[in-house]
Amino acid sequence: MSAISSMKKNRYVDKIEAMLTLQKPKIAIDHREHVVTKKEKLVRKKIHLKDNTYKDFFPYAADEKITEEVIVRVVSKLCDFIKSSNDRTSKVIHYIDPSQLQKEIDFNFKNEGENLQEILCITDKVLKYAVKTGHPRFFNQLFSGLDITCLMGQWISTTTNTLMFTYEVGPVYIMMEKYLLDKMKSIIGYSNGDAQMFPGGSISNMEAMSIAKYHFHPNLKEEGLYGGKQLVAFVSEEAHYSSDKAAATLGIGTNNLKKIKSDEKGKMIVKDLVEQIEASLSRGEEPFFVCATAGTTVLGAFDPINDIADICKKYGLWLHVDGAWGGGSLLSRKYKHLMAGVERADSVTWNPHKLMGCLFQCSILFTKKKDILASCNRESVDGASYLFQKDKRLYNAKEWDQGDKTIQCGRNVDVLKLWLMWKAKGDKGMEEQIDRVFNLSRYLADVIKKRENFKLIMEPQCTNVCFYYYPPSIKKMNDGPEKNAKLHSIAPIIKSRMTLEGTMLCGYQPLKEHVNFWRMTVINPAVTYDDMDFVVNEIERLGRDL
Repeated sequence: MSAISSMKKNRYVDKIEAMLTLQKPKIAIDHREHVVTKKEKLVRKKIHLKDNTYKDFFPYAADEKITEEVIVRVVSKLCDFIKSSNDRTSKVIHYIDPSQLQKEIDFNFKNEGENLQEILCITDKVLKYAVKTGHPRFFNQLFSGLDITCLMGQWISTTTNTLMFTYEVGPVYIMMEKYLLDKMKSIIGYSNGDAQMFPGGSISNMEAMSIAKYHFHPNLKEEGLYGGKQLVAFVSEEAHYSSDKAAATLGIGTNNLKKIKSDEKGKMIVKDLVEQIEASLSRGEEPFFVCATAGTTVLGAFDPINDIADICKKYGLWLHVDGAWGGGSLLSRKYKHLMAGVERADSVTWNPHKLMGCLFQCSILFTKKKDILASCNRESVDGASYLFQKDKRLYNAKEWDQGDKTIQCGRNVDVLKLWLMWKAKGDKGMEEQIDRVFNLSRYLADVIKKRENFKLIMEPQCTNVCFYYYPPSIKKMNDGPEKNAKLHSIAPIIKSRMTLEGTMLCGYQPLKEHVNFWRMTVINPAVTYDDMDFVVNEIERLGRDL
């Protein structure tokens, strides 16, 4: 029985098999539906493409035959990759050393281009060495999975090749974004406000700090940071490093991004926040921004948003919630309590490409302030008149042209994949998916607690499961520096072995007093309880001789 068939109980994976068992696709050219016949398939076998170049494609050639041939071959390769990504007997990674990879693929460019047969051979190698992030045993990052409705959206949006600055060049996508972001605003608890999709959580967090700065000092947009009080921002010591990059980029300075202590679970200690705000005021500085984290990268901790909101209200500070990782918990009635108080935040980052399993990349910044995105980012009243004409006759440009609301102009179409996924699953399906990955993480934690050579660092807060594996040789050692040093070396060795064998991928890292430990994150809806058992068994198999 195939690996896909064995996952029938997961209805979100069923559609993968349904799609892949369809007959070869029908190719539609210029609205004329063309069904591939047996005769044409035989003809295709004679097309070697070694004598063809890009000039035999549309738009250089009028004959559609070569264009169609190459597209069908590429789609077939991608379908094989999807099948392999859902086959547990296939490798998660086919590791190749950098020096060897440079021999496998010629990464340099020549004066004359390659023929199409060579180009297709290169795509084979790209897919061969690509890490299968949609594989049920890929746990290495805060994203995984290969949702087919998302993939449909990605293919379509890439093929239509447009941008999100004006309604006239992206009408359907602009409309989708409005309805989707309005829905997500209501889930957060915003009755009004604004939102925009950005290229990743780091940029969303930077934009949050930027609009906070603009909110308190709109004059700095023209005059720059000079001569006023030193602006100071506050984040947890467990916050994502994007806050440091934002402070550096926006002229705040990393020395003026104060790190607040966290407790043993990784949550911000609000007492220390108050003390650091008071210390900043006593130095004659101007505190202006606090970032609470809803789902830290390693431990999955959720800062106490309500308590932090009380402090921000008292001192008149902007509260931003970085929910890039944990934002998806808002879709679950069972787990949304983790983000209690998020509706009080002035802005929120939420990455659907993480906990929600949307394909990368998909990040959104929400804010309570209705017009602040446009006010902060608009070049000038008459700026970019070649795009944002105010005398457009066919639609309300002020309402539907979105390009002036971001630091970018030409935003990628990130909305379609998320919109289609949500449309296909509905609110119920999305909630079931979130509940399921949370339940799987709790199951794994229980398995670890029952295994003799494993130690759970703490109960899961998000879907992060952090734990140690102790080989028998370490179990016999007395506690102390020597034992810690050896334990610290275990995870990197096991990680190297699993990478070379390709059986799974899982991350590790040290944190504070903890030497290297394993950090599992569960996101992919294809993951089963058997996969959780496999994680523990495989780590033990790879490391029992150490």
